[in-house]
Amino acid sequence: MEALKYKRVLLKLSGESLMGDKQYGIDPAILEQYASEVKTVVDMGVEVAIVIGGGNIFRGVQGVQGGVVDRAQGDYMGMLATVINSMALQGALEKHGIKTRLLSAIKMEQICEPFIRRRAIRHLEKGRVVIFGAGTGNPYFTTDTAASLRAVEIEANLVLKGTRVDGIYTADPEKDPTATKYDELTFSEVYKQGLNVMDLTAITLCQENKLPLVVFDMNKAGNFKRVMMGEKIGTLVK
Repeated sequence: MEALKYKRVLLKLSGESLMGDKQYGIDPAILEQYASEVKTVVDMGVEVAIVIGGGNIFRGVQGVQGGVVDRAQGDYMGMLATVINSMALQGALEKHGIKTRLLSAIKMEQICEPFIRRRAIRHLEKGRVVIFGAGTGNPYFTTDTAASLRAVEIEANLVLKGTRVDGIYTADPEKDPTATKYDELTFSEVYKQGLNVMDLTAITLCQENKLPLVVFDMNKAGNFKRVMMGEKIGTLVK
């Protein structure tokens, strides 16, 4: 069996990544691709937990900017969007024969379990992929923060942020052709340079708990597995 560098990881996916080439909603082809990538890693013996955003359906900031709702109400609506995405990902994973459990920070007994830390860890120990929905269950916190928090709670070895780009750059590589990529950074350097990796609360949680973070291109087939094998894929922050 191939040597694993990490035993238990938390994968953070953005809601926008599920859109694929669509303007909104969920692209079934992207779901299928992600499920296949996760299955490969699970079959290697890695315990995988997932947090997914809801930006492809609704972002709290959108509601506030439109003057429709206040920030707290908008954030709760965004949390419900993450549960929709989590259910879609759960369905795709189960089509691949992967046992899953969806745990929500907001109680929805008919469709998912409430988040209980010890239960989440037990599911992972039994080889189930655990999907955490509804963020932290509190407004004013992002799903990046939820990912860092859950990773600390389940004692993960690594947080992975799957994006459309292959790491952290000096500027947005999709807008600035002169942007250069970092192979490795410290959390302090992320702070000082104001790099848009995750929000500061999420970064602080990782730093205080000595939890490394890898930002990588989830859309390139095989990258998830390569990170698990210890290959230098994306950008490592530690």
